[in-house]
Amino acid sequence: MECTVQWLADSGMAFVAETGSGHLLAMDGAPDGGGRNLAPRPMETLLAGAGGCTAYDVVLILKRGRHDVRGCQVKMSAERAAADPKVFTRIALHFVVRGKGLPAAAVERAIALSHEKYCSATAMLAKTAEIVTSFEIVETA
Repeated sequence: MECTVQWLADSGMAFVAETGSGHLLAMDGAPDGGGRNLAPRPMETLLAGAGGCTAYDVVLILKRGRHDVRGCQVKMSAERAAADPKVFTRIALHFVVRGKGLPAAAVERAIALSHEKYCSATAMLAKTAEIVTSFEIVETA
């Protein structure tokens, strides 16, 4: 995997990353740090990536189990250390899974498998952060 990050010098503290798959991702800093708030902060991007990684796993596991999953949202909140490097110290992930006839046990198992076996992003973040999960199921017609 490869990625190139380029500072956009004329924009304050904005950066553009080009991923190895050819996609662009913008990041910016807060105004108090010289940024212009034009894009997510790098740490927000890291948190969002972890959410995407685990949501991907949960949907895939449920689909492979032939469950009628129709939506998956992960609401995340993170706490950071007070001193530099200000790593994440706690991350709470609340999954809102939508589908028809989804068994709670299957959703719980999919979330557990993601965090215990498959999600490389949360596995890395778990080296410094306590990761807690919760979920709710929304029945769809």
